[in-house]
Formats: sequence, C-alpha cells, structure tokens
Amino acid sequence: MATDYPAPFIIPPRVSPHKQTFIILHGRGATGDKFGPVLLDTPIPHLPTSTAPSPEADDPSATTLASIFPHARFVFPSAARRRATVYRRAYTHQWFDNWKLDPPATDREDLQIPGLRETTTYLHGLLRDEIALVPGGAAKVVLGGLSQGCAAALTALLLWDSEGRGAPRVAAFGMCGWLPYARRMSEQVEMDMARDGVGGMDGDDDSFDPFQRDEPGGEATTSDEATEPFALAVGWLRDELGVVAKGTTSSPEETGLQTVPLCLGHGVLDDKVSVVLGQKASRCLTELGIRVRWNEYESLAHWYSGPMLRDIVDFLHAETG
Repeated sequence: MATDYPAPFIIPPRVSPHKQTFIILHGRGATGDKFGPVLLDTPIPHLPTSTAPSPEADDPSATTLASIFPHARFVFPSAARRRATVYRRAYTHQWFDNWKLDPPATDREDLQIPGLRETTTYLHGLLRDEIALVPGGAAKVVLGGLSQGCAAALTALLLWDSEGRGAPRVAAFGMCGWLPYARRMSEQVEMDMARDGVGGMDGDDDSFDPFQRDEPGGEATTSDEATEPFALAVGWLRDELGVVAKGTTSSPEETGLQTVPLCLGHGVLDDKVSVVLGQKASRCLTELGIRVRWNEYESLAHWYSGPMLRDIVDFLHAETG
C-alpha cells in the first residue's frame, strides 16, 4: 500500500472467552492509542436492565464500554500521516484529505479520493483479519468511528467486498460524522433511474422518488426495484474512488451495509462537523434502504458523551442480543 498505517492499538478481552470484536476509528489529528483508552473509560449513565454490565466483569457496578462488553476485543487503528490541505498542507493523522466542512461540504471533493481509496483498502484488510480471529466470524465484528473516522467507516462499509465471507459486522455506529459524497450519490441514483425510464428528470412523473417505500416510515422493500438504488450508489462510489471489487457484490446480502443496522449520533452544537451533515448522511443511507437509528444531543458539541454511548450500547444490545 502506498501509505503506511501504524499498527492498531489493541485491548484484549477482560474476560475469556473472546466473543466479539469492536473496530473503532478516531477523528483527524488523533491516534488509536490516545483515542481508545479514553473512550473505553468514559462513564455511561444509567442503562436499562437489559443492557447492564455483564456479571462477569471485574466491577459489575461500573458502566463503561469495557465493563459492558468484557468479552470484547477492542481494536483502535490509527490513520496514516497525510498532508491536510485545510491546515495549509501540514502533516497530521487523517484517514483522508478533505476541504472545509461547511454545509453542504461539496467543495473540492476530489481531495478525498486518494485517502478514501487507501483507507478503504486498509480497513477491508483489517476487517478480514479480525473476522478470522473471533469465534463466530463476521457476525461478531462491529465497526464504528468518530468524526472523520465515522466518514471513513461508512465509506468502507458501503464498499465492503465480502469475497464470500458475508457482511463484516452485526451492527455499526458513527459519532459526529458525515457521509462523503452523500449528495452526489443521491443525485447519481436519480439520474440513472430517470435515464432507465423509471421516471424523474424528464418530467413525466413529478412525484418520482428513487427510494420509494411501500408506506411512509416503513422498511425498504426487498424487491429488485428496492435494492437498485443501493447498487447504483455503491457502483458510482466504487468507480469514483477506484476501488475494485475482488468478489461478487451483486446481492444485498453480500454488499454488507444494506443488511446491517446502523446507529448515528450527533451533537447539535457541533461546530466542526455540522449536525446538518449528520442528518444528510442519515437521510441518504435511509433512502438507500439501510436501517438507520438517528439521535441528536442538544448540549453536545463535536465529541461523544455518556448519553450518546448509552444509546449506542442500547442499540447494540437490541440488535445483537
């Protein structure tokens, strides 16, 4: 790979046996060894009884990610050092380069391409390594991220190439992040479907919705028509970034993210990555047929919080049992 990534910072399970693996990405300017321990030790407010810490934990009264998931292996990768254009090309740890994130954050999107391509390839390799290590394989791996780490994780999930291994995690989460190319993916899907005569841009059907569901607020249908927007968006993104599929990704079950529940949380006071960008990411992914749980935090700026982690834990327990 053209860019070197530092070895991940790994915290092994506190209690045997190893049952689950979390891969969690830091934001720009951080590293895994600095980000991980603080996240794992962050106090989490009162949890519902169903999501209380495991009795096998060292301290059942403690409520942190480490105590709630004592059988989990936590993997905190570090981004490579790259020149950040927005910081006058100073070197920093970042998953990819990007320009200012003032909404709609569509200026100079080409800056993202090299880093997103390399990071996606790196994360796919890391996912495969961790899938091979954990008992239960792909169904026991969770991928998440903060800020730019969230953006990188979402991109890697969209472009996941199963190579017959299935979806790489039972659930995924993002904190104060965004989805690169969200606007262009939505626009590309509408143009492609309109060109194919589904409706839309040529004006025959003003009510055209390329992401239409059976009824408002309902689950996306499982018909070929319902999965087509996802395939179109992923195909466009793969071409844009130059990420070549090694195996077949023709079915929703093989592409990964479309079959995986996703939890996104964002601080309303975030002045680095506007909550508007988080809302756009949630909306775009939902329109592509992905099941998204969206949470906003009124008093939170650009970071995570105990209540956000509580909601993520509740989400993971609800989805994974």
